Amino acid sequence: MFRTKIPKSKRILDILVSIILVIILSPVLLIVSILVLIFHGAPVLFGQRRPGYKGKPFKIFKFRSMTEAREMDGKFLPDEKRITVFGKFLRASSLDELPELFNVMRGEMSLVGPRPLLMQYLDRYSSEQSRRHDVLPGITGWAQVNGRNALDWEDKFKLDVWYVDHWNFWLDIKILWMTVWKVFKHEGISQPGHATAEEFMGNDK
Repeated sequence: MFRTKIPKSKRILDILVSIILVIILSPVLLIVSILVLIFHGAPVLFGQRRPGYKGKPFKIFKFRSMTEAREMDGKFLPDEKRITVFGKFLRASSLDELPELFNVMRGEMSLVGPRPLLMQYLDRYSSEQSRRHDVLPGITGWAQVNGRNALDWEDKFKLDVWYVDHWNFWLDIKILWMTVWKVFKHEGISQPGHATAEEFMGNDK
């Protein structure tokens, strides 16, 4: 359990593994960048403010899996109308998450931790659920290897808080290995009836 500072062993693991992965996967990063440019146009990366450690905002980066298609009034079309076949492949294979390795190298994220959600969710959490921000957000996490987006929000947050209370170095290693298996099986990519996951509206909704 840790809620005051990030353990050195976790940070060392993050730096070493993220650097190794960026080097090994550099050809994949280049190829995916080119394909995103072809299928979705520029920019190649999607950047968005997300709450990090203790809720402090940072900018997360992903490969774009959707087009910029908009309504007549300028609003984006629903996700299910903007996501492309190639975008679905990126999400199913988790290749869209690869640019987050640079967030890890910068110390804004960890390889393992609760997924960084949307800024507007901060005011919707219960005091218990908000404890998910007592650790760095992660590329993968305990909730991701135990159901990912197929889980409802309540179960997902319970798993996030469980991770906060039970963290240890070997748990991170276990989650990383489980993540590789989950990616190959393509499990829990989206919630039933949604292109990704429905919006969390709060605990009274």
